[in-house]
Amino acid sequence: MADDEEAPRPAPREVRIDKRQVRVLAHPLRMRLLGALRVNGPATATTLAELLGTNTGATSYHLRQLADVGLVVEDPDRGSGRQRWWQAAHDVTNWEPTDFDDDPDARAAIEWIQGDQVRLLAESAESWFARQHEWSPAWRDAFGMGDIFMTVPPERLKELQAEVWQVLERYHREADPADPQARPVQVFLAAYPLREGLR
Repeated sequence: MADDEEAPRPAPREVRIDKRQVRVLAHPLRMRLLGALRVNGPATATTLAELLGTNTGATSYHLRQLADVGLVVEDPDRGSGRQRWWQAAHDVTNWEPTDFDDDPDARAAIEWIQGDQVRLLAESAESWFARQHEWSPAWRDAFGMGDIFMTVPPERLKELQAEVWQVLERYHREADPADPQARPVQVFLAAYPLREGLR
C-alpha cells in the first residue's frame, strides 16, 4: 500500500439490542455513559463522573450494569490495579420498536429511549440557538434542520431511511478528524406522521 493511501476504516460494530439490554439501557445516566464512551473512547469511572457531573460510585455501578448485558466492556489494554477502564462494546445500537411488542416492560423501556432521543434533539437545538452567534457564518449556514412532507407506504419509508442512513455512514467513514476546519457534529434522522389537521 502506498504511503498516501489510508487503510479502510473498519465497519462499525453494531448490536441489535434484546429485551434484557433495552431494560438496562433505559436509564438517563446509562444512556449518557454509553454515549460518552462511544464519542470519547475508553475512560475510567472517575473520568466519566467528572465529564457527566455525577459521582464515581454511581458511575461505577451503572457501568457494571451495562457490562452485565454486554453493552460496555473493560478495556484490556489500559488500567492497572484498581483502576478499571471501560469502552463501548459497539459503535451503533439498532432495534425495531416491534421487537418488544410481546414484553410490556421492554416496550416501555424502548419508548423511554425514543423519548430520550427526542429530548436530546430538543436540548441540542436549544443549546445551538443560545450559542450560534459564537460560530462563523459558514457553520451557521451548515447547521440547522429542515423538513419535507410526503405520502408513502411503510416499506417505502423504510427504504428511504435505509438509503439516507447509508449516506450518513459514508460521510462518517470518510470524515477526517485531523481537518482543522472539522468539528464534531451530531446528525439526527427522524420520520413521524404528519399532525392531524395538516393532511
